[in-house]
Amino acid sequence: MRTEGHDFTRGSAALEPDAVVATACQFCNANCRMHVSLKANRIIDIKGEPYDPVQLGNLCVKAPMMPELVYNPLRLTKPLRRVSGQKGSPDTKFEPMSWDEALDIIARRLLELRDAGEARAIANRTTGRLPRGVGSLVARLFALLGSPNNTDVGPVCNDAGANALKATFGLGNFTNGYGTDQATGKEDLGAARYLLFLGTNQAETHPVTFEYLLRSRVQTGAKLVVVDPRRTATGEIADEWIAPKPHTDLAMALGMLHHIVLNDLHDQAFVDRWVLGFDELKSYLLSSGYTPEWAAEVTGVPTPTIKQAAEEYASTTPAAIFCNAGISHQLGAFDTYRVLTFLAAVTGNIGVLGGGCNFMHNTWPGDLELPPLRAATPNTGAALPVGPDYFAESILTGKPYRLSAIITQGNPLVSSANTGRVKEAFRKLDFYVYTGLFMEEAAYYADVILPVCSALEFEGVYMRRDDRAIRWQNAVVPPVGESKPDWHIWIELAHALARNDRRNPPSYWTQAFPEQWADYRSLWSEFVEHTPGMKGMSAQRLDARAEPLRWPCPTPEHPGVSALFLDHPTWYEAAAALGHEGKRFLTPSGKVEIYTPELEQSLSAAGHSALPTFYTHPEVTGGHPTVAYTDRLVTNPVNPKALTPVVHLGVPPTGDVHHRYPLMGMTGRPSVVHFASVTHWTHTGKQLNGLRFIQIHPRTAKRNGISNGDPVVVESPRGNVTGAALLWEGIREDTVFVPNGFGPAQSVGDLFSDPRYEAANTLVDDHYFDNLSGQQAYKCFACRVRRA
Repeated sequence: MRTEGHDFTRGSAALEPDAVVATACQFCNANCRMHVSLKANRIIDIKGEPYDPVQLGNLCVKAPMMPELVYNPLRLTKPLRRVSGQKGSPDTKFEPMSWDEALDIIARRLLELRDAGEARAIANRTTGRLPRGVGSLVARLFALLGSPNNTDVGPVCNDAGANALKATFGLGNFTNGYGTDQATGKEDLGAARYLLFLGTNQAETHPVTFEYLLRSRVQTGAKLVVVDPRRTATGEIADEWIAPKPHTDLAMALGMLHHIVLNDLHDQAFVDRWVLGFDELKSYLLSSGYTPEWAAEVTGVPTPTIKQAAEEYASTTPAAIFCNAGISHQLGAFDTYRVLTFLAAVTGNIGVLGGGCNFMHNTWPGDLELPPLRAATPNTGAALPVGPDYFAESILTGKPYRLSAIITQGNPLVSSANTGRVKEAFRKLDFYVYTGLFMEEAAYYADVILPVCSALEFEGVYMRRDDRAIRWQNAVVPPVGESKPDWHIWIELAHALARNDRRNPPSYWTQAFPEQWADYRSLWSEFVEHTPGMKGMSAQRLDARAEPLRWPCPTPEHPGVSALFLDHPTWYEAAAALGHEGKRFLTPSGKVEIYTPELEQSLSAAGHSALPTFYTHPEVTGGHPTVAYTDRLVTNPVNPKALTPVVHLGVPPTGDVHHRYPLMGMTGRPSVVHFASVTHWTHTGKQLNGLRFIQIHPRTAKRNGISNGDPVVVESPRGNVTGAALLWEGIREDTVFVPNGFGPAQSVGDLFSDPRYEAANTLVDDHYFDNLSGQQAYKCFACRVRRA
């Protein structure tokens, strides 16, 4: 309690902490450090890290919800098995069992499939909530089983940005850093003088790192331009808000690029030295017709606005691009991101402090690496097409083959597109293992349920900051009930496979999963030793720092890289550790690759080009060129372990859907209060934002007989969801915004009489996805809205 600046908790015998533990928040990629106070082994307070110059002691509203995950009466605390009831029914009955029983059941089912020659019918679907490196353990176990279908969270999150960055620059990561570049002593992103935000609402998604950018902006006078179909909390702060039609950012980016290149606004010196394919790009733009005038017709953004944005971005040095799910969750996500990398390349805004392509969540060096497997492993064959919802296609149609057993660490019954079809698929799935904190929607479809720890219950590296920076976190409290950290589950499952495998000796599994790895520090030391660019990131070094440490960091003396591709000795040292001696850019040529014959050949195999053509979702109004999928599957050129359907781009749409569904819907974060669906299981989350407020422009609402606060139904060709109308001037008239993360199992809101909402992704089409990155098109669907 504070009065007139006095803190009356200080000096209180009852509130004086016995211990303060340094840990980190799990709720977003700002990755804030927290100091958690304990009294009698109970959490009594949380404070931010004051000695991190980016964080400056700040925490957002979500940090106090971390203990609400620990102290939560709805937590899963024991392994469970389904004993009766139809899959998916709330009346399904489960009974407790021991961990050994649960893991033996799983092991036997997986081995039965393997022994029947159906190892590829086993799949894992992961989530961003996992401690770092768990995916490497899963990949190891799947390699020993012989299944290729170990998927990551990327297609639900932001893989497209990483894929595009790697294709253009050779490394698929957020390019710049928050705070000071330790190699030069200069500010990195804080030095930006122009901030171009496309499809990112950082005020609500990354508030602490956004606050750092705003503090820096006071010093630099940087202009902030926000491109988003609705005026978000970020757009409210911006110098300029630009509202394109949903799913048309590719057109705006092409129009800006055309204006810069054809008017010689580019950085010719940088292009001459560091860029391959500029002449091909210029010829392509000259013949394409992708002018600002054309882009204005597609996007609904006035031509002068597009030209002004292009001129300001090209002439202001340094200029930084930021993107997030608003770009990733589009049908043309990979191609949109590629064009944005071209903008940075031709203006020389890459490999410089304060610039870059800061495509959020592309933060990690891929899977953390472990010692090579000693045993010979089966040939896994090709994985299913990349995409979080292709699992449903496989289960329901058997194309290209049928999945029989799935393990998930997330909640596909909230996060997957076309939720109704995913429910049907999981009802028909032979064997399903759900791991999680709560009885979420997906848990009711499970045969086996495994309880996991929340982030305050284990030591290690959990979340990561967007700029490749990571923190060590210490365990604050013991695991709740019999819950286990995720890496324990996979190590123990490997030992259960050893107990039950009749084909291989136990050592086949146990040598690959030594028991000492249950100690995360031991496991982390293996990652540090075997992952390129990580030898300077020991647990001891991380634990001692108030600031996080950025990858790559190849030696204990290395400061960590802030700006990738910076023409500086510390970058070249890091590049050498990544296997690229003497290269500035990590492409085959060592330069930025806009166009090469090899890149063209690779992408054309799946129907794309090194120089992207414009297309968009068929449910965008206006009759724009779209995409058609063929039945032919080829090796995915950006994800070569998987198959992907060949597409035809530029196909004319029919527009029939808009006769019945004249509006465009989009999904996104409800508010700063929520992070995915997990915060909906906290008292504070539901108290502050337990209602789904559907944003509708007042004129659109009036045409549909809707008043502010009315209960409304949003309908698409896939289904319908409900919410409360929030009349909002800051949204396009042709667009409706439906907050995601809500689900019908979220019983915490019952205390406040909150409705149990169906998942927003019920409305989204699962057929249309980016066939390169696998991203689902959550950001546009045809819809209509009516009063309930």
